[in-house]
Amino acid sequence: MAVSAKLFGNALLTAMCALWDWEDDTIKVMLCTDSYTPDQDAHDYKDDVDNEVSGAGYSAGGATLASCSLTYTAGTNVIKVDADDPTWAASTITARYAVIYKSTGVDSTSPLIAYIDFGEDKSSDNGNFTIQWHADGIATITVS
Repeated sequence: MAVSAKLFGNALLTAMCALWDWEDDTIKVMLCTDSYTPDQDAHDYKDDVDNEVSGAGYSAGGATLASCSLTYTAGTNVIKVDADDPTWAASTITARYAVIYKSTGVDSTSPLIAYIDFGEDKSSDNGNFTIQWHADGIATITVS
């Protein structure tokens, strides 16, 4: 007899929290140029990410995400990963990708979490460079 299993929402949430504590760990977002090529299969730590942007108003390693939240909504079976929109003020930079990672202070042990492809280069010229997360959050996972 063939059977199918379904994950319990809180079980997946607990498993995710075992990998990183979204609300208490240092979660950062760094920006990369169009020369970076994300590899969802091979890239696992920050030391795998190259071509980070540089320019006025941007510090290597990116920005620490604020007000991080990880929630599960039972009625929809959706886990929502969210944080405040990060802004690099008075910056002059051009980026194609944003890479989210847990910072341990050592690139080879700082696990990658997600990346965002802006679809084209985005730039700031002595102004704000802001990533506006989707209204549903940075990412959502539907448990089924």
